[in-house]
Amino acid sequence: MIRSYFPKCVALFAFFVLSVGALDTFIGAVYEHAVVLPNSTETPVSKEEALLLMNKNIDVLEEAVKLAAKQGAHMIVTPEDGIYGWVFTRESIYPYLEDIPDPEVNWIPCRDPQRNH
Repeated sequence: MIRSYFPKCVALFAFFVLSVGALDTFIGAVYEHAVVLPNSTETPVSKEEALLLMNKNIDVLEEAVKLAAKQGAHMIVTPEDGIYGWVFTRESIYPYLEDIPDPEVNWIPCRDPQRNH
C-alpha cells in the first residue's frame, strides 16, 4: 500500500512545482528591424501601396516571431511602428489607417465591406 502511494505523491509534488515555476518565469525576446518604408514618408501613397508595404513588414515580423518562439520565447516585443513606420505627415499617414465607423451606425464592416458608413 505504501509503495503505490509514494509515486502518486511524487507525481503530485512534481506537478505542483512545475505549475508554480511556470507562473513565476517566462522567456522574452525583443526584436527590431529596418521597417520597409515608401520612398518618401511625406508624400501620400495609394491604399494598395500602403497595404503592400505593411504586409512586407508583417512578413518580416512573422518570421522573427516564429524564430523566437522556436527558441523558447513566450513573449515577443516588437517595435510600436514596426508595421507602418514613422515620420509621416497627417496626410501621408492616412492610407495606412483603417476607418472605424461611428458606434451609432448599424453596420458590420466584415459583412458589408463596400458600404460607406
